[in-house]
Amino acid sequence: MAQTTTATRPTGFRSAELGWPELHRIPHPPRRLPLLGDVLGVNRATPLQDSLRFARQLGPIYRRKAFNREFVFTWGADLVADLADESRFAKHVGLGVANLRPVAGDGLFTAYNHEPNWQLAHDVLAPGFSREAMAAYHPMMLAVAGRLTDHWDREQAAGRSVDVPGDMTKLTLETIARTGFGHDFGSFERDRPHPFVTAMVGTLTYAQRLNSVPFPALLRRAAQRNADDIAYLNRMVDDLVRARRGTSGDGDLLDRMLETAHPETGERLSPENVRRQVITFLVAGHETTSGALSFALHYLSRHPEVAARARAEVDRVWGDAAAPGYDQVAKLRYVRRVLDESLRLWPTAPAFAREAVEDTVLAGRHPMRRGAWTLVLTPMLQRDPEVWGADAERFDPDRFDPKAVRSRPAHVFKPFGTGARACIGRQFALHEATLVLGLLLRRYELRADPGYRLSVTERLTLMPEGLRLHLERRTTAATATAGEEPAPVPDSRCPVHGAGD
Repeated sequence: MAQTTTATRPTGFRSAELGWPELHRIPHPPRRLPLLGDVLGVNRATPLQDSLRFARQLGPIYRRKAFNREFVFTWGADLVADLADESRFAKHVGLGVANLRPVAGDGLFTAYNHEPNWQLAHDVLAPGFSREAMAAYHPMMLAVAGRLTDHWDREQAAGRSVDVPGDMTKLTLETIARTGFGHDFGSFERDRPHPFVTAMVGTLTYAQRLNSVPFPALLRRAAQRNADDIAYLNRMVDDLVRARRGTSGDGDLLDRMLETAHPETGERLSPENVRRQVITFLVAGHETTSGALSFALHYLSRHPEVAARARAEVDRVWGDAAAPGYDQVAKLRYVRRVLDESLRLWPTAPAFAREAVEDTVLAGRHPMRRGAWTLVLTPMLQRDPEVWGADAERFDPDRFDPKAVRSRPAHVFKPFGTGARACIGRQFALHEATLVLGLLLRRYELRADPGYRLSVTERLTLMPEGLRLHLERRTTAATATAGEEPAPVPDSRCPVHGAGD
């Protein structure tokens, strides 16, 4: 059942010189310093954005050294397509992801490939993201979205702008808590973020900081705060699980974790692993989706012609229905293109790592030993001008028109990772985000602050910083115009993974 190999691959950090026999052929920044490495001109708070800058200078594969650790970064389309070969490469748990193991352990996101609980949990929980399960979550998603619009109505009536990242975080946390675990954090009734959010942001930020210091002892006080954050997350989840045991739930994710045995082996998740999976879903199930929604709302406010076209589609497809049905959300194909284009430019999980499961040669050019790994820079892959055109930095949802999708090679759009370890909840996130964008477009005109310039904050995930929007309530739902394009026939090719996935 578990993903294993005849000899378990090593875990923990492995510097690039241990796995790349011809590392000298891979370029690095020009001003490398003895002992310190490639640290000139970098900002500890923006490691991803620094990596994108180096990528533009050095090309589709390059290396960086920080103190005594060397990393190989890739983003060229042919390289990433080769790394997607599951027979030769697998997920590598490294960098900030491994730093989350003290809190998430062998949860779905942070488990090593050889750990048996990954396959057990995946097989037990996968039915929780089936079409039938998703349809059951839909009314709860609508209810939480109603709390958001009630809050935005009050802010709009008072003449105040809205805090987009803060409110999207509240929305997505409440959605995964309600649908997955029958819990209500009361986020919209609070003036400050729920302590769970504060602790979660603390652990993510600490995990990222660990990558930028030569000696963890330098973060002694931060380490104590991180330990306190982890202890809080564990207590909160333990209380949530304790309250559920012995009661009858609604067949949600927590019920599956507690009651469902593996269909073939009869194994069940241990209490410790249940805790780790709950934390994984609460964190991963809301942090990245809130960022995706925030970036999409930023682009909609900056491109009124795109917002008008998306709004016309919502009015046409949903009509006068008081609330959209589950199947009506999937018909918002242009709104989904807006979401996909936002994820292309700013994938909120901005990188994933792949390691060689055998000695191999990457794309026929770069030898790799078994266990060697590389970090794929998703934002650069998805801005590669050879794939996306000379205007790849421009926001254009029509890049996801079905004809355009079919014209591109597979494996060039990877906001949810790749292969067997790709995000299990991607359909949940896409349905939730498309629903929310449709509801907000139907209800409001979005007005950007003319003085705002997009600033991206990094805490392993990406989020617009300081994004506020002004709202205008629409008096009536607009109707479709005669010249509006008809909804296209759904494409059979998945834009995330390629043909047939």
